[in-house]
Amino acid sequence: MNGDFNPAFKRVLWYVFFATRGGNSRIKIVDKLKERPYNINQLSRELKMDYKTVLHHIKVLEDNKIIVPEEKKYGTIYFYSPMFEQGMGMFNEIREKIFKENKR
Repeated sequence: MNGDFNPAFKRVLWYVFFATRGGNSRIKIVDKLKERPYNINQLSRELKMDYKTVLHHIKVLEDNKIIVPEEKKYGTIYFYSPMFEQGMGMFNEIREKIFKENKR
């Protein structure tokens, strides 16, 4: 599956999830979206995170083409982007590395 993966997007994944302070929170959001689409309010409740914090991370994920909105309106729900779905294997590798680093 990684054979067709865009190497530039791999760098984006490393940056968004590993090289920035909010990486762990963004991983939690992405993991939650694996279950089903959510809106920001629902994610905030499910993850017990402040609404504005979730909003910030959603914006980062959307700006980096990791998630896509259903449509821009109040209560918008978010899905994985096709590019992110294609790179899911690389995301899982990055997540494993982050968890190993955090255990040290």
